[in-house]
Amino acid sequence: MTLRTRFAPSPTGYMHIGNLRTALYAYLVAKKDPDGVFILRIEDTDQGRLVEGATDIIYDTMAKCGLKHDEGPDVGGDVGPYVQSERVKDGIYLDYAKKLIRRGGAHYCFCDESVLQAQREAAGDEFKYDDPCRKLSIEECEARIAAGAQYVIRQSIPETGTTSFDDEVFGRITVENSTLDEQVLIKSDSFPTYNFANVIDDHLMGITDVVRGMEYLSSTPKYNLIYEAFGWDIPRYIHCPPVMKDEHSKLSKRNGDASFQDLIAKGYLPEAILNYIALLGWAPSENREIYTLEELVQAFDVKRIGTSGAIFDPEKLTWLNGMWLRNMPLDEYHQLVKPYIEKGLKGTFDTRKIAAILQPRANTLNEITEMVSFLENFSSYSNDLYNHKKMKTNPEIALESLKAAREVLAQTDDYSEENLHALLMELPQKLGRKNGQVLFPLRLAITGLQSTPGGAIELASIFGKEETLRRLDFSIAQLEQ
Repeated sequence: MTLRTRFAPSPTGYMHIGNLRTALYAYLVAKKDPDGVFILRIEDTDQGRLVEGATDIIYDTMAKCGLKHDEGPDVGGDVGPYVQSERVKDGIYLDYAKKLIRRGGAHYCFCDESVLQAQREAAGDEFKYDDPCRKLSIEECEARIAAGAQYVIRQSIPETGTTSFDDEVFGRITVENSTLDEQVLIKSDSFPTYNFANVIDDHLMGITDVVRGMEYLSSTPKYNLIYEAFGWDIPRYIHCPPVMKDEHSKLSKRNGDASFQDLIAKGYLPEAILNYIALLGWAPSENREIYTLEELVQAFDVKRIGTSGAIFDPEKLTWLNGMWLRNMPLDEYHQLVKPYIEKGLKGTFDTRKIAAILQPRANTLNEITEMVSFLENFSSYSNDLYNHKKMKTNPEIALESLKAAREVLAQTDDYSEENLHALLMELPQKLGRKNGQVLFPLRLAITGLQSTPGGAIELASIFGKEETLRRLDFSIAQLEQ
């Protein structure tokens, strides 16, 4: 049997990090098998929560992350439609619900849902639903419906016995049937609930492996009772622990926690985000943290998914994102960061040279615009900045070094890094100084800052002869005063 997984999001807003991790794990499970199929299904039966444009966000997110689905609303397939509301129009769910009634797995219910809800709230944990409609024959129910009675279709749960299932993460789970509520399968508007539609669709779409959050563990016995009532094969279950904000709270867009779109807007790479969330709850067998999507396919093993929630650490993501940026070929990195460099600069600079000094230092794309602003912003600064214990400098030593550097830099028109390095690295020995006693004052003199991306040689090459000498002259005059 071909291995088939699905990602089935609801179009209710931005892509939650936990949802994206579910999509990733479902993709990895499918692609671990050379013939595996990864399906995208849009679950939009809860019409009241739909957000306009959210389906496009799902498509966009998966495309940016490289999670290419083999079947789905936008690419087609043999078991569509892949949007649940379209399947409602085809009458699929109502037909199967009626079949389930005939097989004893469900029943018509004519009770007032508001009354039941009031009873449920009053009884709390002690509430046990005892539907009098279960005593009606199918013929009696159909007669009421023909007369215009409003109804829902509820699942019929055995009053005794247990239901068990195996999960790849949590092992064998057994529950008493008496603890399971008889959930609504078809609402009064003829729309199915998620709890019914996902079972029908998973079967009809041939889903062999269901990957989803552990919040569905408690509902899985009820799903299995539906499978068993129809005589269908039950899929392999892989329930994943939640992604946590801290030890007590799950990540939630409702609470202002970052979505995938938020992280992209903050300057994180899709590849780095995907790499990081793969590690949230899954432990590789080897001691490494940087993975491409292709490498994750090879390394992923559901047996190494943990059972406890994984805490989302923004600092770890930032570090990982920086590693991805640093591992890029310079030409690729330059093309990526060029718009961020140009956003922070008005003058004409060699953006490739600037990219080269940023690559070892920038951890997110959004840092870059501010990081390069010093290239244009130069004004008077305190001479006390030349007092640096580690570099063993003070204003007197700085003035001596800067005058010597100015003389050397004025005599050449070749401001390549290679030539400037050769010229300036001769100065410390000539002056009887340490390298830092020459290069640190020079960097400070042409930037006005003690700390910058890039050293004195790299920055002088970026500024060019005219601007470097102008800034040097300014700083020398300031020291002489």
